[in-house]
Amino acid sequence: MTHSDPSSGAPSRVVIHPDKQAVADAGAARLLTAIIDAQAERAEAQLALTGGSMGSTIITSLLNQPGREAVDWHRVRIWWGDERYLPAGHPDRNDTQNDDAGLTALGLDPAKVHRVAGPDSSGSVQDSADAYAADLRRYGLGAFDVVMLGVGPDAHVASLFPHHPAQRITGAIAVPVEDSPKPPPTRVSLTFEALNRTRAVWFLVAGAEKADALAAALAPGATAWDVPAAGVHGTDDSVWLVDQAAAALLRH
Repeated sequence: MTHSDPSSGAPSRVVIHPDKQAVADAGAARLLTAIIDAQAERAEAQLALTGGSMGSTIITSLLNQPGREAVDWHRVRIWWGDERYLPAGHPDRNDTQNDDAGLTALGLDPAKVHRVAGPDSSGSVQDSADAYAADLRRYGLGAFDVVMLGVGPDAHVASLFPHHPAQRITGAIAVPVEDSPKPPPTRVSLTFEALNRTRAVWFLVAGAEKADALAAALAPGATAWDVPAAGVHGTDDSVWLVDQAAAALLRH
């Protein structure tokens, strides 16, 4: 299934799987292929991961993929699309959840896993966002091979929420998000400008509670201000990996 991309006219592909686990397994298999392809062309593959239960389920699936040994994991650089401004190791942090799901067992070079500083190692959330942006610039922002994004029931992506002033910040790579409508209230997020500098964007959506958000994001004329998920597109590819429950309101 394809849908017209409201901002660029490029088609967004929708691939429907039976359930959440099938979405995660398919995403993990795709990710291995994308990493191998990227490493065949460039020194490193650069990925931006997502948090939440889907982000963690994909990491666990990745560990169980038979082709995992074909990847040179020391040539993979890891980022996150957003992070909760909490101390390192806090169970609500996206990186902690990914670590617990098996990220640290993949054989990555720890120096290439770029974590957002929390209040234990930065003076403020603005300092944390600035440091993350500086890291991204240093290692070649614009070289993301894959950005994986969950989508909230309100259609937020990363920590860019509908009608939130953080959306309006321009000329930035990473921004502080304060007064988030979803706890915790303080976060760091990549901006639309940063997220859109990627070859492939994959949206991972499962569950009936996401059906309205999915339909809204793929509707003609959807705007990022109202529907943030409509504001992110890969330069080469945009794929929605969804389950049947999330796709219930789509026209097949």
